Amino acid sequence: MTPPVFSHGSLRLYLLSLLQDAPKHGYELIQALEQRFGGTYSPSAGTIYPRLSKLEEEGLVTKTTQGRKTVYEITDAGRLELDRREAELRDIEAEVTDSVRRLADEVRHGVNQALKSLRADLASAARESAQHAKPGGAGTSAGPDADARARSRFALRDAELALSDFRQRLRNELRAAAARDELTDAAVERLRMELVRVGNELAEVIHR
Repeated sequence: MTPPVFSHGSLRLYLLSLLQDAPKHGYELIQALEQRFGGTYSPSAGTIYPRLSKLEEEGLVTKTTQGRKTVYEITDAGRLELDRREAELRDIEAEVTDSVRRLADEVRHGVNQALKSLRADLASAARESAQHAKPGGAGTSAGPDADARARSRFALRDAELALSDFRQRLRNELRAAAARDELTDAAVERLRMELVRVGNELAEVIHR
């Protein structure tokens, strides 16, 4: 099991530290964390907002509404809390550094596994090509077909990775909007229509 990025209670204190320089709304805090982790960790809105609410209950932050955004600002009590727990915050920074290294290792492992899978696909395609090229096989004309299959497998894997990345980014946007009470039925319907339109256009591109 993958250990948690933050130990119990650490994320709340870390969020408080991110508010030291300037007020931020929830999505800006999510982005700040994502940047701090080099893109290897992106907390969900369901992770961030309950902790911000707890900080507000403790009087360590206040929130104001600016248009459709809820902005959080550290209070004097929050700054005193950071001063009081300065040593603990340094330990959290060390934990974050370790977590970044661990998550980067996991990403590298995933990439290595993907490369192994690609090499296996290429080896399989090469075997198919060699079998077709043997006397009594399907004939040498099958060689280009095998190459085409290999290229198609590469393209499929790249496309699946791109779709997975798009899905994750869009999910984060939707969750953040929902947590800010900004996700409306009209927006969801527009999203559905746009996905259908883009899906149809991409289907035409794929089948050209």
